[in-house]
Amino acid sequence: MPEPDTLKSYVFILIPGFSQLGFSCALETLSLANRYPEGAPSYKWRILSENGEPVAAYNGVKVTADGPLDSLRKEETIVICAGENVGVSTSKKLLNWLRQEVRKGMDFGALSSGTYILARAGLITGKRVTTHWEYRSALTEVLPDVIMEDSLFCVDGRVFTCAGGAASMDMMLERIRTEQGLEVATWVADQMVYTDPRLPNHSQRAALHTRSQVRNGKLALALQVMENNIEDPLTPDEISEVVDLSTRQLERLFAKYIGVSPKRYYLKLRLEKARDLLRQTDLSVTDVCVACGFKSLSHFSKSYRGAYGISPGLESGST
Repeated sequence: MPEPDTLKSYVFILIPGFSQLGFSCALETLSLANRYPEGAPSYKWRILSENGEPVAAYNGVKVTADGPLDSLRKEETIVICAGENVGVSTSKKLLNWLRQEVRKGMDFGALSSGTYILARAGLITGKRVTTHWEYRSALTEVLPDVIMEDSLFCVDGRVFTCAGGAASMDMMLERIRTEQGLEVATWVADQMVYTDPRLPNHSQRAALHTRSQVRNGKLALALQVMENNIEDPLTPDEISEVVDLSTRQLERLFAKYIGVSPKRYYLKLRLEKARDLLRQTDLSVTDVCVACGFKSLSHFSKSYRGAYGISPGLESGST
């Protein structure tokens, strides 16, 4: 058994509401690497929380921490594990601790919305990073100095980020490949019955036509146009012109395949983005209203209450 100081050390920082799937995938990948039969264990890890207390994942399961935030060695690697309501759980104490530790020169990264915490700490300005697709638009809205990519994971110098979930396995397998070699990484993947690890540029989501079960090319294009134009919504006539259909033809396609009108579907997309912004950022209701293409705060509030049964000002994380 190697001496403890010769093992590569990872320090997982659990943030309330973190994704248990993403955290478990990352940790289990390292654990399996230590079982590689042709070599000695290579990794060790610690699990920390801000105050040393157990931390509840978004699914309610609590994970015991080994201790509170403390001083790390340069040789250790920080991994921020976050998930829902990351804005509410990001404290000044955590941000100051991150800035202080990262100055030592260690590698550091994040799973899922943990990218937001790195950005709030001012550690990834100008860096290529990624996050879970559900949080991507919200983070892009409030973090314009970060280069946000739509990828499974990103590595930019000392910084590594991933979309979370199963993508944590892809990222950690790549780190094992870099640190221990392809043979070890392949053996670990086989142990996880994960025989085809994905490259970083693999899409996070199924293709739009697959998600919506739409096989009509023009309708799929219309859906994509709507997704790409949330802040400045297009009129039905403008969308119809882009996809080379009449407005009536577009309405018939939506009725047949989606079951709602183009206007109602477009409103749903904008409200979903609004909910993400309210829950994941500290943007004001007014700022969210503008970011989601609503011309009137009263119209936005009425639409939001109609969709979710709560006023936007009462959503967690909003002001």
